[in-house]
Amino acid sequence: MSSIGTVLVTGGTGQTGRVVTDLLHRRGVDVVVASRHYPQERPAPGVRQVRFDWADAATYDEALRDVDSIYLLPPPLDADPADVVGSFLRRARDAGVGRAVLLNSSAFPLRTPGLHAVRLTVGQMPEWSVLLASGFMQNFLGSHPTAVTVREHHEIVAAAGDGRMGWIDAADVAAVAAELLTRADHDSREHVLTGPQALSYHDLVATIAAEWSLPVRYRPVTPAERTVQLVDAGVPQTFADALVGADVLTASGAEDRVTREVAQLAGRNATSFAEFLRRHPLRPAMTTTPEK
Repeated sequence: MSSIGTVLVTGGTGQTGRVVTDLLHRRGVDVVVASRHYPQERPAPGVRQVRFDWADAATYDEALRDVDSIYLLPPPLDADPADVVGSFLRRARDAGVGRAVLLNSSAFPLRTPGLHAVRLTVGQMPEWSVLLASGFMQNFLGSHPTAVTVREHHEIVAAAGDGRMGWIDAADVAAVAAELLTRADHDSREHVLTGPQALSYHDLVATIAAEWSLPVRYRPVTPAERTVQLVDAGVPQTFADALVGADVLTASGAEDRVTREVAQLAGRNATSFAEFLRRHPLRPAMTTTPEK
């Protein structure tokens, strides 16, 4: 494609979608922010908001109107999104959309075929990219279950053993996405995105202690125990299986890697975990006494 005029950002109010929207707007690219719930604030000039629901195909056409490129965030907590994403992308092609950039995970195991199939589905588009991101550092912030456990119980629970992962800042993923959504010399392929270091949970708790002055411990559990914990917390069984499968992959050493894709595509070094924690200091009100 010679030029990109308008980009549709699905999951436009999410942790990567918000940043992608902001980066594209700064570049002067028109953006369509798609979400089940409209943001409260008035959109900036050049930003259009639309209601979009993966489960409601009647919302697709308005979202795709006059769009050239799509940032594709599959339905959340869906372990088999290929069919619904494929249906949407067929509508997109018919509407003249030429490019899609899919956010996926590098850590989903092969025994969750639906999460792999969606990577093949995006290849229906004339131009495409798949972002295979490692674990998000944002898991340690806000209302994410890992963050809540860190704050309230001063521990991290996982079935990852001593395995390492190249944890990444979601803002770095968004920066790569914004580049791939708009660049003229697009190369359709997969991109494995990591932070600058492969870290174990032992490394993570040590960094949290150093940067947040919070005494956190890592409590490894078995895959079966972790699955029960996630399901009890309300995670659908199939998606809990996928998340635990990611832990098992990490434990095996499959995620112990670092790539230079962020620097090469976004033109900046990937954020380290220590730097990330310094940028997001733990508020005093969040500090609690660990359980005995």
